[in-house]
Amino acid sequence: MMDFTLQLEREERDLIQACINKERWAQKALYESYYGLLMGICLRYANHKEDALDILHEGYIKIFRHIGKYKPGTSLSAWMRRIMVNTAIDYYRKETRRRTEDISHAYNLSSPEPNAISQLTVEEVMKCIQQLSPAYRSVFNLYVIEGYPHKEIAEILGITESTSRSNLVKARIKLRELLNVLSIQSVR
Repeated sequence: MMDFTLQLEREERDLIQACINKERWAQKALYESYYGLLMGICLRYANHKEDALDILHEGYIKIFRHIGKYKPGTSLSAWMRRIMVNTAIDYYRKETRRRTEDISHAYNLSSPEPNAISQLTVEEVMKCIQQLSPAYRSVFNLYVIEGYPHKEIAEILGITESTSRSNLVKARIKLRELLNVLSIQSVR
């Protein structure tokens, strides 16, 4: 088992060195190995697949440009995920202006509807997430999926912590509405 782990580490190190040397075969291998993971991140932040592909390709450009800064011994996938999330946030910043929302109004909104998500496919849930506004979608992804605290989300997006909280509440409400509509349609 130890030899296998060492072999994998050596192969990853060789692949990274080849990417640093701008060898196309290595870039292709890295791209193909992490495509699914990183595309999933991009889809969570994008309005549709075309935007997700734009984010993915921008992110890979950054990954290949900065691969020399990767520190061996740390998780390569975590390093690449971080770059992809930051690329998606940068894309969001370019595409939309952030709005400050009234948090007191958001906390008064609620839905007694049962959980509709259990009846839906991953693709259906992803489409609902993509229907959220860019502001709501970014906060939702950073908080719920990536696990960032509101303070860090506020710094990343250039908003206040209360706006981050408000946008999360509203994103959840909107997502619940979209999922409920979708679950009602799938029953018919």
